[in-house]
Formats: sequence, C-alpha cells, structure tokens
Amino acid sequence: MSIVPFYAALLAGLYIFLSVRVIRMRVQERIAVGDGGNLRLRRAIRVHANFAEYVPLALILTAFVELQQSAPIIVHGLCLSLLLGRICHAYGVSQENEDHRFRVAGMAMTFATISGSALLLVGSFLLRP
Repeated sequence: MSIVPFYAALLAGLYIFLSVRVIRMRVQERIAVGDGGNLRLRRAIRVHANFAEYVPLALILTAFVELQQSAPIIVHGLCLSLLLGRICHAYGVSQENEDHRFRVAGMAMTFATISGSALLLVGSFLLRP
C-alpha cells in the first residue's frame, strides 16, 4: 500500500495548516475557548472540525480499497477527490461572504470519496468467489 499514505500525508499537512490558523486567530483575538462571537474564528473552527469529522473515515475506506488491490487509478481518483474536496470546502467556508459553490463542491467530493469507497468495498465483498 503506497497511494493512500501519500495522500494521508498531504491531508495531514492541510490539517496542520487549518489547526495553526485557528490557533493564530485565538491568540490574535484573545479567545481561548469557544468563538467569543467572532464569526471569522467560528468559521475557522468549523472548517477544522469538519475536516476532523470526515477525513479519518474517508482515509480508512480508501485504504481498504487500496488493500483490496484495486486499480491504482481508482485509488488515486478517490484520494484526489478527497483532497480537492477538503481544499474547496475549507476555502468556501472560510470566506466571510461565502460562495456556497465551493462548500457544496467540497462536500460533494468528500461524499463521493466516502460513498464510492464504500460501494467498491461492498461490491467486492458481494462479488468475491
């Protein structure tokens, strides 16, 4: 297995970026807990939390797909969809005048990765010899 770990490392970098962004805003605004009513901080917190809510499951499922020796192009497609989806979502939600297209596209790509991986895994189980 070598494809999913590569994308996991890229996603880890994005997660660290999102984490540091929240920390910097907290320090700048002097808000240790919660969002203190600060909309910009609230959005950054939600981007970070949403990433933490969806990415682990998506990576586990795509790792299982790769472990089943699926075609590399399929694994790359699933992982790239997740990575681009998370970038789009983070960008869209971070904007004060949010362009919902980025948020929607980001979640659609994330859901495509999760549902696509799940369908491949169920199909592989049902069609095994």
